Amino acid sequence: MKKIILIVVSVVFMLGMAGLMIYFITKKDTFRWGIALCGIILSALPLGLLWLKNNPINTPSIIGYYAFLFFSIFLGSIGSFYDRFVWWDIAVHFYKGGFVACVGITLYKIFIPEQARRGVSVWIPVLFVLGLAVVSSIIWEFYEFMGDVIASHTMQRGGNTDTMYDLLAGFTGGLLIAIYTSIRKQHV
Repeated sequence: MKKIILIVVSVVFMLGMAGLMIYFITKKDTFRWGIALCGIILSALPLGLLWLKNNPINTPSIIGYYAFLFFSIFLGSIGSFYDRFVWWDIAVHFYKGGFVACVGITLYKIFIPEQARRGVSVWIPVLFVLGLAVVSSIIWEFYEFMGDVIASHTMQRGGNTDTMYDLLAGFTGGLLIAIYTSIRKQHV
């Protein structure tokens, strides 16, 4: 069932982005067709999980990834939500921090055997998931900075203030999941 969900969601998202790319090419909107092309590439990445004999990534993480792409690429960039709604950028960063922390829980379960998890201090998984959320926020800010330097000059409109709010939002999303992890450690 997980494979079917992965294929269906990937193909639907890729076809939607391909349609948008063609539409924006005909409108000579180079900025948006480039974003749609990136959307096609990013939505195809999880298909690589099909090559694994046993896909360890759970279905909610896969759906969460596509929700992130939908919020950031489709609504945010193509739908101009970043321009129309002041709070959209921070909301997407908050979601991303929480999502990456949830993926951190999944990775923790995959790579640390259950017997080893029993004797581990609660701080290890908490710091792991929070650390992943913070690192993902930093990498995203590098991406925004490089996008401004190379191409658009529109990704960090607020300069340092925008960067700090984005980092705080990503940290806060990750912190909430880290707190959840500390409370539910035996079940994580």
